[in-house]
Amino acid sequence: MSRGFVKEDDQEEIPIVPPRADLPGGATNYVTQAGYDELQAEKDELLKEREGLDMTNEKERRIAANLINSKLQLLNQRIVSAHVIDLADQPQDEVRFGATVTFRINTEKRERKYQIVGVDEADVSKGKIAFISPIAKALTNKKVGESATLKLPKEERVFEILEIQY
Repeated sequence: MSRGFVKEDDQEEIPIVPPRADLPGGATNYVTQAGYDELQAEKDELLKEREGLDMTNEKERRIAANLINSKLQLLNQRIVSAHVIDLADQPQDEVRFGATVTFRINTEKRERKYQIVGVDEADVSKGKIAFISPIAKALTNKKVGESATLKLPKEERVFEILEIQY
C-alpha cells in the first residue's frame, strides 16, 4: 500500500541508533577479558531493559523495543567478532595489546599512564586508549627505555617508555 493512504498516526518513528566505536574494516576486534565482560554486561542490561518495557502504550513499547533490538544487533556483532587476548600470553617486556604503559612525552616532567585496549573499552578519561589509535600504534613493540615517535602536522612527539605492566 502506498504511504499516501496511511494515517500519520499509524507511522512509527524509526529509531536512530548511535553507532558503536569505530573499528576499521578488516581490523580484528581485539578485546581484553575485562572488555569482553563489559560487552556481555551491556547485553544483559539491554535484555533486562527490553523485558521491562511498559506495556500500556503499544506504539511507544514497539518504538522502544525496536531501538533496543537495534542496539542489541550492533552489540551482538561486536561480541561475535571479539577476539579475547590473554594478557598473560603477551611478552611482558614489550608494549603489546593490553599493556599498561607509563611514559613521558618529550621533556615534560609529568608521567602519563594508559592501557592499550579494544575500541569498545577505550576511554581516555579512564586511562584506556584503543589499539588502533596513533599513540598505541607508536608505542607497540617498544620496550622500557626506548622511545616512540608520533609525527603530527606541526611537531613530533617523542614518548619515552618508563614502565610496562600487564
